[in-house]
Amino acid sequence: MSTTSPRVSIVMGTFNRAHLIGRAIEALQRQTLTDWELIIADDASVDDTPATVRAWAAREPRIVSLRNDINQGISRNYNNALRLARGEFVAMLDDDDVWCVDDKLERQVRFMEANPEYVGCGGGLVVVTPEQDEIYRFLKPETDEKIRRVMLFSNPMANSTTLFRREAGERVGWYDAELRYSGDRDFWMKMALIGKLHNFQEYLGYYTKGTHNTSILHIKPHLKASLMLTSRYRREYPHYPLALALNYAQYCYAFLPQGIRRTTHSSVVRLKRAMAT
Repeated sequence: MSTTSPRVSIVMGTFNRAHLIGRAIEALQRQTLTDWELIIADDASVDDTPATVRAWAAREPRIVSLRNDINQGISRNYNNALRLARGEFVAMLDDDDVWCVDDKLERQVRFMEANPEYVGCGGGLVVVTPEQDEIYRFLKPETDEKIRRVMLFSNPMANSTTLFRREAGERVGWYDAELRYSGDRDFWMKMALIGKLHNFQEYLGYYTKGTHNTSILHIKPHLKASLMLTSRYRREYPHYPLALALNYAQYCYAFLPQGIRRTTHSSVVRLKRAMAT
């Protein structure tokens, strides 16, 4: 490991994604900003992920790897990596997602340098199948004002597109280790309490759907956590009654038969996005 701190620390949590992790690494190697380190935190994978990470680390000196002996969950695993971060800025990248803009880091760092009142920024995502076929795409609210207005409805920051100031992350205590679900949403709700947020109105990455995404496989506890966060921050952000009603309706929806949810899923997603923009 270099004794000189990199400009950006990229944090990637992984679990049983040996067949996808290389794609994400190859994309970040194409970044025009090259002064980065990649911290890969393996949450006790039982597939070939450990060997895959070792092979990548052997030929890419900017990779720092760590591995949990037992599965700790997303929030604790992220925290393990975040505490090792040395960069002035931290960028998040899920192991099954891919950055699609080669100057993503360069542009985001430039924005943060020019706007010291901002603690983080992100952008839009293109949702794809594991075969990289596009399903749909979405942008997040652009301005800090719009982001705050929808904060209680859903996460206004797309995790794999985000970059933030490391000192700000330290100040809010990183991720809530007690949250097994919705930890990234809670993180951004805390970050917005100490500074401004911004979303580029461009698609910065591909979000791979259908690769055991936590929010899909564990929809009930995920939505229960979302309800809890809506209540936790009810005094910090606007529209609490409406947001509570929407989140509760979505939680109840998760208990409907799978056949009904399958046929109505697209309509529900469109409705939720319309409410949160």
